[in-house]
Amino acid sequence: MEMMRLNLPPYPARVKEADGRRQIFDILRRKYVALTPEEWVRQHFIHYLIGYKGYPAALLANEVPLQVGEKRVRADSVLYDRQLQPRLIIEYKAPTIPLTQKVFDQITVYNLLLHVDYLIVSNGLETYICKMDYTNHTYRFLETIPDYKNINNL
Repeated sequence: MEMMRLNLPPYPARVKEADGRRQIFDILRRKYVALTPEEWVRQHFIHYLIGYKGYPAALLANEVPLQVGEKRVRADSVLYDRQLQPRLIIEYKAPTIPLTQKVFDQITVYNLLLHVDYLIVSNGLETYICKMDYTNHTYRFLETIPDYKNINNL
């Protein structure tokens, strides 16, 4: 299974074969996980945030468990501030999955619990980021993902 080239900088992914399945090393979870198209996007995106945007790996988490009513779900990635309050949620899709309203609805449900400042959705080919404005009950899309050092100033 050849992985699709993404609109994210390449990085030296650590991929191995185990029990007949391909796995990729997740630097945040510090273990090998199943190499799915969505995981390919997640790993590239995390490396992009850390290597190009200055996000501290220690403040990022993958597969964050949440409870929505009776339903248990997982946010794909969450960025925390130094007080360990969630600041940003990222939802990934495989490159072949279009970023539709349904994807935004999914991340919005997670945000009802976490109440973060930024929401990002990406399939590795397209990425959207929006800044929440809770005072005016609106949001605005940003042109680019802010560098970590600027995330509090937007």
